[in-house]
Amino acid sequence: MPSPAQFRSPESASVRDSPRTAALDLAGSREEFAQARDFTHRTLDRWSLDHCTDDAVTVVTELAANAVLHGLPHTSADRFRVRLRLTLRRSHVVCAVTDPSDSLPVYPHPGDSLLEHGRGLHIVEALSEHWGWTRRCPVGKTVWAMLPTRHQP
Repeated sequence: MPSPAQFRSPESASVRDSPRTAALDLAGSREEFAQARDFTHRTLDRWSLDHCTDDAVTVVTELAANAVLHGLPHTSADRFRVRLRLTLRRSHVVCAVTDPSDSLPVYPHPGDSLLEHGRGLHIVEALSEHWGWTRRCPVGKTVWAMLPTRHQP
């Protein structure tokens, strides 16, 4: 089975992977969302987790979009990156996106149901068993979601 590293785009991303972890660095362009989705699909295929692909791709898209839209500075985008990391655990796949912002993820209030934007974390919550965020030192944060790998009845 080919490694996700074979599918990288040298202009915008670098890939690091091991048997249970795969990472993709994104510069933050909107075109890279398609690359992140393809990377997620190929990685889960390599791990024989085809049944998890749709949920994982949706979660990765939401987390990466939030990181690019809210986590990257609007200036000097060349210096900053967003990192997508997929980790295979015994009963979960962890989708984690790291960005350089110290701003916490914003979870909209239930009364905001008519908003056009801002539902991404609701989607992440609905598709994952657990999700959360972790501060990075010296700056930044990682927002992560754990998706079950067992087949759902």
